[in-house]
Amino acid sequence: MVSRADVPDSPSLHWETVPGKPASTRVRGVTDMAGARAWLAAARPGLTKALHTYGAVHLRGLPLAGVDDIAEVRDVLIPEATPYREKATPRSDFGKGVYSSTDLPASQRIQMHNENSYTLTFPGLLLFACLTAPEEGGATPVADCRKVLGGLPAHLVAKMRSAGWLLGRSYSDLISTDWKSAFGSEDPGEVERYCADNLIAHAWQEDGNLRTGQVRPGIITHPVTGEEVWFNHLVFWNEWSLDEELRETLVDEFGRDGLPFRTAFGDGGTLTKEDLAAIQAAYDAATVRETWQVGDLLLVDNILTAHGRDPFLGDRKIAVAMGAPVELSDCRPTVEPAASF
Repeated sequence: MVSRADVPDSPSLHWETVPGKPASTRVRGVTDMAGARAWLAAARPGLTKALHTYGAVHLRGLPLAGVDDIAEVRDVLIPEATPYREKATPRSDFGKGVYSSTDLPASQRIQMHNENSYTLTFPGLLLFACLTAPEEGGATPVADCRKVLGGLPAHLVAKMRSAGWLLGRSYSDLISTDWKSAFGSEDPGEVERYCADNLIAHAWQEDGNLRTGQVRPGIITHPVTGEEVWFNHLVFWNEWSLDEELRETLVDEFGRDGLPFRTAFGDGGTLTKEDLAAIQAAYDAATVRETWQVGDLLLVDNILTAHGRDPFLGDRKIAVAMGAPVELSDCRPTVEPAASF
């Protein structure tokens, strides 16, 4: 059954909530970008309230046709940008602060995660927009991290609350991301200063490559709503999330400590296959998705909501912009960040 709810004090926004789909509204009577800017500016307070209620909202009917249009929308809804720090996945730069959502192969599923959960400053808001809809699949699923936290086994919540999570990275020219691309610098000294300023342990290898390690809280509190959420990349980069054959190949070639990404609990405790399955089940239970159509806009509160990507067929062009930076220290982390391997 379809239910409808108006967000308080936002009479112009009427939200349709269908099981399995994000809260959605259709924008009517807007035919050009001048009208779109005016509509979004007027609707912005209501959109913010809706984000705090639903975590993510889907808008259909805006006349979005290109990167310039996405940038205009971004400037209305997310005027303060957040730099993309500690790059981990390939993206295309479309210009004007607009990027591809990811350039990973279409056959790969991208696990649920909160953008830049491993940095000390991360985007509070994400904007996804569809410029080319895939033939099949390719949705950007979203999961309410309040529900994820509530759906996890108590022992995993207690472990994360007390220990946080550890991210280890091994940068390489051969696989994943090299350190120059990740940190946006060719100066080792500049990278070392960044690591020191951002509580990241680092070690240069004999071949000139870099390894880093950082402990971050996996449970934080939204600075506006005051709600606790599951906020991390623990499953996203864990070895048990890899295809079994690929995992065995990488471990044989590089060893566990040499994997491009590895995660554990902050005290070094390993994540078991059973732990991963329990966390994945909590994500799955909280996940909703909408099939992309050209011009669709998906706004995501990056603290309240995790996102991912479904595999797809055909061309797909989903643009992303991020902003409204949030300091980790403002989110009442249960664990203090630390530099550690």
